[in-house]
Amino acid sequence: MHEEFHGSEYAKRGGPFEMIQLWVNLSAKDKKAPPGYQNITNAQIPRVDLPSGAGTVRVIAGNYKGTQGPAHTFSPMNVWDVRLTAGKRVEFRVPAGWTTALFVLKGRGRLGSGETAGAAELAVLERKDETFAIEALEDTTLLFLNGQPIEEPIIGQGPFVMNTRAEIDQAMDDCRNGRMGRLAAHA
Repeated sequence: MHEEFHGSEYAKRGGPFEMIQLWVNLSAKDKKAPPGYQNITNAQIPRVDLPSGAGTVRVIAGNYKGTQGPAHTFSPMNVWDVRLTAGKRVEFRVPAGWTTALFVLKGRGRLGSGETAGAAELAVLERKDETFAIEALEDTTLLFLNGQPIEEPIIGQGPFVMNTRAEIDQAMDDCRNGRMGRLAAHA
């Protein structure tokens, strides 16, 4: 069980609030790992400048050109916050066979295939490509999500993703009966 919340100072002052929540499937051997929380602050996320003033990459998880992100993952993956400058083109190299998706938070970009993706759109790339290009048609912020496929069956229901229907039924029963923890009531 978990709960998202913002700090009391933000509640008093207000202001812009942006958030994206990612859920990552785990392989069968890791699905019952003890729960964990990673508090990663902006100061802990390394930033790499892209060539020719094309923008920056903040490496949250995985590795970008030798710069390692602070997030722990159970399987090999990259999660990068990419900021691209309007009119610039950049190439990224990814491991062959990995799943790669770009979620555009702001702006608009053209992929090497000629397709464009704008704010709140997800572009899923072909697994065979190892290098791909993005041209920023305007200043663009996107999440680069890339990972090694797990290649196991998945069954999903509610917030659970397991490998079999029996595992889903057990997870639902565990949740209903408090075996996954309980959240305290707020006054």
